[in-house]
Amino acid sequence: MTNKKKILVVDDSALMRRVMCDIINSDERFQVVEQAFDGEAAYKLLKENQYDGVVLDVNMPKINGIQLMRMLQKDKIRTRIMMASTDTREGASVTMEALDLGAIDFIEKPANILYLKGDEFKGRFLDKLQAVVTSRQTNISTSAVIPRQKQEESTQKLVSIVRKSQPSVGGQKLVAIACSTGGPKALQSVVPRLPAELAAPVLIVQHMPKGFTQSLAERLNSMSKISVKEAAEGDVLENGKVYIAMGGMHMQVVTKGGKAVITYTDEPPREGVKPCANYMYESLRNSSYSQIVCVVMTGMGADGTKGIVNLEAAKKIHVIAQDEATSTVYGMPKSIAATGLVNQVVALDDVAQEIIMNVGVK
Repeated sequence: MTNKKKILVVDDSALMRRVMCDIINSDERFQVVEQAFDGEAAYKLLKENQYDGVVLDVNMPKINGIQLMRMLQKDKIRTRIMMASTDTREGASVTMEALDLGAIDFIEKPANILYLKGDEFKGRFLDKLQAVVTSRQTNISTSAVIPRQKQEESTQKLVSIVRKSQPSVGGQKLVAIACSTGGPKALQSVVPRLPAELAAPVLIVQHMPKGFTQSLAERLNSMSKISVKEAAEGDVLENGKVYIAMGGMHMQVVTKGGKAVITYTDEPPREGVKPCANYMYESLRNSSYSQIVCVVMTGMGADGTKGIVNLEAAKKIHVIAQDEATSTVYGMPKSIAATGLVNQVVALDDVAQEIIMNVGVK
C-alpha cells in the first residue's frame, strides 16, 4: 500500500469533524492524522507539523479560517488547503477571499446532514481532496504579484500596439474559457488584464456550485476595466464584456433575431460537473461567430476537450492551453493538449496577452 496522505481536519462542529473524518478515512489514499476544533489549535499544529492537506472550516471561534490563512501567509507556513464553506451569500464571498489567500479548492457544506452522508457528497469531497493534495501549488504563491496599475499600463501598451498592427479582420470573434480547480485565482491573472476595448465577448465556464459564481463575477468586475457579470438568461452577447456561467446550470449560446443570446439548460451534470464547458463549446457550432478562441485553464478532469473537438469540425478555432508549470491542477489543459488541436501552450501570465493578440481591439 502506498503511503497515505496525511490530513488535518479543522472544524468547530464535532459532528462535521466526525463526518469528514469518516469520509476521508474510508478512502485508502488518505488518513486523518490530527483534528482541531478552532483556528488557534490548528495554527499550533501547522507550526509544528507537516500535513499533505488541510480541510478547513471557514466559521470558527477565536481564530476563523480566513484569519488562520492570513497568519499562515505571514509566517510563510506552506500547506495545501481545502475550505469547507456554507453556501450562503456571505459564505460565497468569504470563500472567494479564502481562494485569494491560497486555498486550492472548496467544498460547500450542505445544510442537510443526510446529504452529507450520501455517496454524491462523498465522491465530490474525495475528488477535490485528491486534487488538493496532489496540486503543484500551495497557499504561498511563488510568483511575484504585479500591481494593478502596472498590469493596466502593460495592457494599454499592448492595446495600442495591436491597434496599429491589426488588419481589418472580417467576421465576429468570441473567446470561450474553461477552468476548474485553481480557476477562480487563475482568472484574476487573466480577466483584469483584458481591455474594455476587446473586440469580442468572453464566455467563462468555471466549475462552481450555485451562488458562488455571482461572488466570483463581482470580485473580478471590481478588479477589471472590462465589465464582468454572472451571465443571465437572455443576455445578448456584446464585445468587451465577460459572461460567467451561473453555477448549477449549463450555459449555451443560441441565435435569436440575428443576435447571440445566453440561455441555460438544467440537464444533469456532464463530466461530473454543472456548468459543463463542453455544452458551451458545442452550442457555438451554430453561432454566427466566424472564429472562436478557446482557452483551457487549470482544473481536474477533461471538461472542454470533447466540446472543442466537436466545435473544430464546424468552426475556425484557435486553442490556447495553460502550461503545466502554472496550472494548480494540470488535468483539463493536459487533456486538450493530447488532442493535437492546441495552437499555443502558455504560462498563466501570458494568457490575456494571447487573447488580445488573437481577437484584436475595437
